[in-house]
This record gives sequence, structure tokens and C-alpha cells, in this order.
Amino acid sequence: MKEPQNENVTSEIMMEFSKTLEMFDLTPLEARLFAYLYLYEEPFTLDEMSEALGKSKTSMSTNVRTLSDLNLVTRVWKKGVRKDLYQANTQLFKSFMNSYINKWIDATIHQKDALEETNNSVERELSKGETPELQQISQKLQDIIFFHTQVELLFRQMKQD
Repeated sequence: MKEPQNENVTSEIMMEFSKTLEMFDLTPLEARLFAYLYLYEEPFTLDEMSEALGKSKTSMSTNVRTLSDLNLVTRVWKKGVRKDLYQANTQLFKSFMNSYINKWIDATIHQKDALEETNNSVERELSKGETPELQQISQKLQDIIFFHTQVELLFRQMKQD
């Protein structure tokens, strides 16, 4: 494992970078792990990551899996090494933005589906007899569903750019 030239500076960069990464819904440990892998630009085993971050190998495995699912970390092969090695995806901005946008799209779709189910209930109630209050709620609900549709479209556009 590579030893940092200046451990204090490296530690400070990792800490501050981790805070930024946490804004993308990574846990503090996922953020620290990614920052570590990104800063050192070389593949590491779970044992090496565990030693460097002072966490268990099981914890490293769980967090690497999460980062891998987000395409932030990839498993790499190195001649003569029998253990799995993992390395940060170096296309940082694109990886984080794609991951973040996908989360927003999924969350928006989920919320919109739930709102549409509620809308179906409101429509059934309206068919029994329209009241001004229920009609007003129905219109507000339509506006909220439209808002979610627009947010989803915006994020899909961002993903394509």
C-alpha cells in the first residue's frame, strides 16, 4: 500500500472531500472509502482498505458493493494477485451525476405513482358526487402530479446531455 507523502494533508483532503460526497446520499463510510480509493488511484484489496480506514473487512465489503452498484468503484484484475482488487472510477463528475440523477428519477417516479394511486381514489370519490372541496383537492393533486412529471423529464434530459 502506498504511503502518503504528507499524511496530514491527505487526511484533510479525504475528510473534506467525504463531506461533499455525503451530499450525494453516500454514508460517511462510503464517502471516506471512495475518497480514499480516488486519492490513491490504485487498486486495493478489502484487507488493505480495512487496515487503512480502521474498519472491518465485512464493512469494507458491504460498502464496496454499494459503491460498485453506483458505478463509483470497479473490480479490477492484476496479474499475480489472487484477491479481489477494487479501484475508484476516475470519471468522477459523470459517475456521481449519473448516480444522483438516477436516484432522483427513481424517487420521482415512485412519488408520482403513489400520487396517481391517490388520484384514482379521489376520482372514485368524485364520481359519487362532486363537492367543491373535493374538486379543489383534485385540481391541486393534478398540479402536483404534473410537477413530478416535469421533474422526471428534466432529470431525464440532464442524463442525456
